[in-house]
Order: sequence, then C-alpha cells, then structure tokens
Amino acid sequence: MQKNWYGKSNRLGILGGGQLGRMFIQEAINLDVDVHILDPDENAPCKDIATSFTKGSLLDFDTVYSFGKDKDILTVEIENVNTDALEKLEKEGKKVFPQPHLLRLVQDKGLQKEFYKEHNLPTASFHLIDNKAAIDPFIPTFPIVQKLRKGGYDGKGVQVLRTIENLNLAFDAPSILEEMVPFKKELSVIVARNENGEVVTFPTVECEFNPEANLVELLFSPASISENIEEEAQSLAKALIEKLNLVGILAVELFLTEDDKLLINEIAPRPHNSGHHTIECNVTSQFEQHLRAILNLPLGNTRAFQAGAMINLLGAKGYEGAVYYKGLEAILAIPGVQPHIYGKSITKPFRKMGHITISGDCLEDVIPLAKKVLSEIQVISK
Repeated sequence: MQKNWYGKSNRLGILGGGQLGRMFIQEAINLDVDVHILDPDENAPCKDIATSFTKGSLLDFDTVYSFGKDKDILTVEIENVNTDALEKLEKEGKKVFPQPHLLRLVQDKGLQKEFYKEHNLPTASFHLIDNKAAIDPFIPTFPIVQKLRKGGYDGKGVQVLRTIENLNLAFDAPSILEEMVPFKKELSVIVARNENGEVVTFPTVECEFNPEANLVELLFSPASISENIEEEAQSLAKALIEKLNLVGILAVELFLTEDDKLLINEIAPRPHNSGHHTIECNVTSQFEQHLRAILNLPLGNTRAFQAGAMINLLGAKGYEGAVYYKGLEAILAIPGVQPHIYGKSITKPFRKMGHITISGDCLEDVIPLAKKVLSEIQVISK
C-alpha cells in the first residue's frame, strides 16, 4: 500500500459526507491526505471531492464494517453511526477516532450528563425519565427543559415546558429533564487532543441562537467575557477531553449563568458549527486540527489573528425546492466577507445551506457588518 509523505499508510475514511466532511476534505488536500466517504445520500456535499464515495447507511452494521475494512483510520462527521461495527474494526486494529465507546456515550444525552456528574464537571441539575407520564412529579418545578436522550440534532429533540399547558408538547420517550438555567451567554470552546496526549484549545466564542429553529444564527470571536471566565472555559474544556481520553476534536458548549458560573450544556466529538470561523480567523482551522489529532501529528497553533463573526445560512421559512442565494452577489462586494456554500441543491426551512465568515480588526467593526450581511442575504427557492 502506498505510503504518504510522513511514511505511514493511512487510508482515511469518514462516516458522513455533509458540509463538515466537505470542509475537512478541503484541509486534507493541503496535507495530501486521501479521504474516503460513506453517506446514505447519493448527492452528499462530499461526493465530488472525495477520493472515493460509497453510498450506504451509517447505521447498518454490515455497511459500516465493510466500508472500514480497507481503511487504516476512521472518523465521523455525525455521531449517529453504528458503533458496534466501529468497535469490531477497532478490535481488528483499525484506528477509530473519536473512539467508539465515546461515540456511544455522546449518542445518549443521559449518559453524557451522568459522565459530568460522575467526574465533578459542572452542569445543570437533571433527572432521567423513561416516558411522558414520568414528567408529572416535576410539574411544580416548571419551567423545565426536556431533551430526548437519543436522536436529537440541530435543535430538534429539545422542548421547553414552561407551564402545565405545554405538556401536550412533551416527548413520550426516554429523556432528560433539565433545570432551566438563567444564563446570560452561550459559549463554546473547541479543544483537540492527539494520541500522544497533547491538548490545545481555541479561544472561546459566543453564540446567538435563532429562537424558532434553536440553531446558532450568529457567532462572535472572541467572546465578550472576562479574562477569568476565558481561563475557566479553557480549563474546563481541557479537563473534559482528558477525562474522556478522547482523540480528535471536541466542541464543548457552555452556559455562562447570571452569577458568572460556567455549566457544560452538550458536547460534540467532531468539527462543529461553532468552529467554522477558524478557517479565516485562526492560524489553524478546526478541520486541520482534527486531521492533525487523528493522525497523531503535532497540533497546530490556535491563535486568532483577527476578530470574526459567523452567520449560518439557513433555509428561509416558507421555501422548499431548488436553492437560490438571494443577495449573495451583493455581499461578495463587501471586504472581509467570505461565504462557504455547502453544495446542497435543495433548500428546506432552517436547513443548514452554508455559512458566511465576516472578519476584521476588532469586534466593534465586525458585529454591525455581520448584522448587515444577515439582513441582506436570504436562502430561498427558485
């Protein structure tokens, strides 16, 4: 088997061929690393730029096992994959990062919360329930947040229960009931670790969510927080990845409470929406960092050399069909504006279709420009 530039034979396979894989491949090309993709969608964004593309289910044992048999290293761009197949491949000598047992933990938000509690990591108080009927004893504690233990993604699988009248919206499935934390900011830290145990973090960022879609709409880097909070957020992310013993990249989503306490909300063991700005704003992007980590290469410098904002391009409400980016040409004329279009031909309401990075010397310049761009572009259908 042909060896690459640093003397190893590394056929790298990714489960998932969406926009994260697409941006990952763009960085892998810079290091002359071939990337092979498995995805159920024959029109996946990665299809035309991967070294090879296999159409198949990410949840089917035989499909995942067959895909991985001739790969040396496997990683994911989505957590909802068949971990049994990945564990078998791992036992047969394949490198699988993040490790399959950690993917299993992340697939279940209840296991996540129990891990934080067991390791004295700060998180909102919670209860695990099996069904909707089990909510009744907690009605006096409303408002409360219900999260499905499995299957939630991109804002789905989360329901705020404010009053007894909201019970008709509750999920009738294994869930977490979580204290509704009064917070003033939602933050995120991207942290990476390689097999040698080297750990580095990216500067903390601040997120603003679309209230209807429960998705990040705007991100600002650096976060407007004190030096003490920044240091605490960085330390918490490092402690978490080390306690997990995870190899790869980890996004740690945090609440900053009204009394300046940090609480872990959720984690994602892969490149994450809250790290997209690093392509333009940091010495090393999150995608290159993930590649370095899983190949056990030295981790890159994460210094931010300019301020940045990131806008998620979400499909506009009321539009479905062949995509049209209304206003894209106009924003391309603005200095510091860099669109990333994900190659999805069909738009749907709130579907992630791309993102835009706005960079500049300081946040005071970037924030108003980001809000101007957000008002001038719309993802609609023809």
